[in-house]
Amino acid sequence: KLGRVFTGWVQRSFQSTQAATASQNTCAADDKATGPVPKDCPVCSYNEWDPLEEVIVGRAENACVPPFSVEVKANTYEKYWGFYQKFGGQSFPKDHLKKAIAEIEEMCNILKREGVIVKRPDPIDWSVKYKTPDFESTGMYAAMPRDILLVVGNEIIEAPMAWRARFFEYRAYRQIIKDYFNCGAKWTTAPKPTMADELYDQDYPIRSVEDRHKLAAQGKFVTTEFEPCFDAADFIRAGRDIFVQRSQVTNYMGIEWMRRHLAPDYRVHIISFKDPNPMHIDATFNIIGPGLVLSNPDRPCHQIELFKKAGWTVICPPVPLIPDDHPLWMSSKWLSMNVLMLDEKRVMVDANETSIQKMFENLGISTIKVNIRHANSLGGGFHCWTCDIRRRGTLQSYFD
Repeated sequence: KLGRVFTGWVQRSFQSTQAATASQNTCAADDKATGPVPKDCPVCSYNEWDPLEEVIVGRAENACVPPFSVEVKANTYEKYWGFYQKFGGQSFPKDHLKKAIAEIEEMCNILKREGVIVKRPDPIDWSVKYKTPDFESTGMYAAMPRDILLVVGNEIIEAPMAWRARFFEYRAYRQIIKDYFNCGAKWTTAPKPTMADELYDQDYPIRSVEDRHKLAAQGKFVTTEFEPCFDAADFIRAGRDIFVQRSQVTNYMGIEWMRRHLAPDYRVHIISFKDPNPMHIDATFNIIGPGLVLSNPDRPCHQIELFKKAGWTVICPPVPLIPDDHPLWMSSKWLSMNVLMLDEKRVMVDANETSIQKMFENLGISTIKVNIRHANSLGGGFHCWTCDIRRRGTLQSYFD
């Protein structure tokens, strides 16, 4: 009996060793098959202005008003607080949404006519309530891919956004990203925050714009340093140099995570602005060419001399023309400077903003005029509504 037990043990050990050897051989074969990123990898973008070849454009379908939580309150204007309190968790006004959807469809058609490949996220029912161990909420939308996705070279980075209503927003983009990954792209998801109460200053004292100015000047934001969080739209790229702001949705832990993750090939620089409500950098500081930046005159950059000394041209765009009575539930009028460069000499710009069109034309940049006025109401301009996946160019340094 003892002999049979011993013989069985030897057989099992031998079989286990064979399996391990086969596994090692498989891994070895896989290692040999794994080479550099394919030259035809569809993901490759280093800046905001190289010739655009492929882009993700967001969807307004099924967009819902986020619940009026503390982080939403800190990022919206007082005149709209009643709107959030009344409609949080419900659809945005149906007629307005229908017009926004039509505008974005036309924008996609124009991009295609300009030779750009357009991808779209999956439609999702954002009204479904969800619950984690730390909070419960409904969703919002997949309208602004710039908020959640950052492309650096051949890598797609999913941002760990700070709004609870956007916790599951990544699901709308997963099939697209998997397709890119299967074609050779790198795919990174930053640490997902718990979004527990400790991430937010529950007593953030906002009563007026003056309060916001004072708090921002003191470096006080609704998000704490409890865990890393950032929106991708707080970063803007210029080759090896990437600029970021600490905002209501991006904390220093999130910035430090990005700094370590991208080092040593990229340098992450923190810049700041006189801004009562910092959230997303691209309607405040929008880099539109090598050494060429639009700087919001209402939100001056505290470090602007660094750019001027480096030989950059700093341009203050004209005051936006959007009417005061047009609803902008999640943004300011300065979406006029939230433009999308198709290359150094072509820009997609609001058809209604004739002043900034003239500014671009004086710079020798031809304007592609598109009307997305109703889509603006959901919180973004052309840069926000898109995430450039591939631009024809190479990694360079523009800030030495």
